[in-house]
Amino acid sequence: MKRKTVSLMLVMSMMAAMAAGCGSSSDSTASSSTSGNSTASTETGSTDKKEASGDGQVYYLNFKPEQDEQWQDLAKAYTDETGVPVTVITAADGTYEQTLKSEMAKSEAPTLFQVNGPVGLANWKDYCYDLSGSELYKDVKSDDFVLKDGDAVQGIAYVIETYGLIYNKAILNDYCTMDNAVISSPDEINNFATLKAVADDIQARKDEINDKFGYDLLGAFTSAGMDSSSDWRFKTHLANLPIYYEYKAKGINETDAIEGTYLDNYRQIWDLYLTDSTCEPGLLSSKTGDEASSEFAMGEAVFYQNGTWAYGDITGNEVADEDLGMMPIYIGVDGEENQGLCTGSENYWCVNNKASEEDIQATLDFLAWCVESDTGRDAIANEMGFVTPFTTFDDDAYQTNNPLIKAANESIEAGKTPVSWNFSSIPSETWKDGVGSALLQYAQGSQSDEEWNAVKTAFVDGWASEYAASHGDSAAEEATE
Repeated sequence: MKRKTVSLMLVMSMMAAMAAGCGSSSDSTASSSTSGNSTASTETGSTDKKEASGDGQVYYLNFKPEQDEQWQDLAKAYTDETGVPVTVITAADGTYEQTLKSEMAKSEAPTLFQVNGPVGLANWKDYCYDLSGSELYKDVKSDDFVLKDGDAVQGIAYVIETYGLIYNKAILNDYCTMDNAVISSPDEINNFATLKAVADDIQARKDEINDKFGYDLLGAFTSAGMDSSSDWRFKTHLANLPIYYEYKAKGINETDAIEGTYLDNYRQIWDLYLTDSTCEPGLLSSKTGDEASSEFAMGEAVFYQNGTWAYGDITGNEVADEDLGMMPIYIGVDGEENQGLCTGSENYWCVNNKASEEDIQATLDFLAWCVESDTGRDAIANEMGFVTPFTTFDDDAYQTNNPLIKAANESIEAGKTPVSWNFSSIPSETWKDGVGSALLQYAQGSQSDEEWNAVKTAFVDGWASEYAASHGDSAAEEATE
């Protein structure tokens, strides 16, 4: 595959847009690997060779299930090279905070964990080692990618990500050639009204499209599954849109009381996902993230709400890399024609200051190796497909080949305004669960105004109550009770 370079414009735009953080959470220990003591590798390279650091070891509680295999391989490579044991435990989708609380209460707690931004940091700041003197901090491009408490560096973002509506260029371009197609080019989709008109028409004419072009379309959009492996796409990432526009209108980046000004816009995009879908709304409670990914990868849907991290699950199937595009999630707000993709990070590395000195040093050495060594950079950029905020990745050899990153760069180059990741200011996981439950009940019901009022209540009243309940309380304290 021809390597595609990543524009620095993506990182620079982030530095202007990021004031918060982000990520999905996971359940119990879904997978783990402990790299045993091994003979140091003879691999050559300017930064690959390191000495084992004392008797320390590393335990990384990984937040991203989609990169579990790569982290297991990287942990083994480090142990093979240095003799330092590295354990990677990957939490299951949707329950990272719960797993972190459980693991932190154990005698062998994670030495390396992550938070999703300022709200997550508030929960765990008493457990965060000051990284201001670390090699990792020296390598980061800007404090825009850092979480601080005063002068103390308590978290450092390790991946910059973008999400929106991933779409199949081949199917959409073929649709544009049909008689009475709503648009003549995908570029005409720059607002909700046009997106809806196109999706509605594709949904109504999917059999005609299949007959004419030989596709296997089941719907315009992939299933909006509300299983825990998928519901974060809607109760967190989609919910970011009404939060973003309210914050933007008020000139704020957090609040103790959301007003829900743009919840009607939230409703109309959710309705579109329900009506123009590969499945009936009544089936959504059991539909998984893997099913949605498969539907898109196999060419059964044109649109798929997800992000740059989904590339690994899509590539190598029916949809060719050159046919992968990504457009903004339009919700019908004035001026959205200039809206860009949602760009930011909710993945901040933190080192456990309760660990032994040996384990802390071993963890700091591992992090430096990950972002400085040839092996680490190749794994992070080319195998995991990450765009990072570190200066050590500026070499063309460590620019990801992910075509969805190219789409993100093109959006910025076109002058579109990136949507910041404001969902890191959401007061709690309980709030997300309340909104998700209300969205599902609405989907499985009659989609009435009364049912939508339950979503509004969960969104607005739930925000106020959860903020009041969590403000000043530390989730980390619960782990020690």
